[in-house]
Amino acid sequence: MNTITISKEKIEKQGGVIILPLKEYQKLCERAAPIYYLKGKEAERLDRLVEEGLREYERGETISAPSLRDALKLYGKENKKN
Repeated sequence: MNTITISKEKIEKQGGVIILPLKEYQKLCERAAPIYYLKGKEAERLDRLVEEGLREYERGETISAPSLRDALKLYGKENKKN
């Protein structure tokens, strides 16, 4: 058996350490963010939406905000002006 040594200061600085078997970690990762596979019209619609978003980003037509809620508020204000 191999021994792993981690300094107490590093553990305290990082807020702790968790040791899990690899399979358990992989299960947690899978459950953390769902994966969706789109086909047909749904996939094409999403591709167009992403392409449109990238074009808007290149033109500088994006909104910077600390949260989605703040971004939606700013977006609403911008649309009321137009």
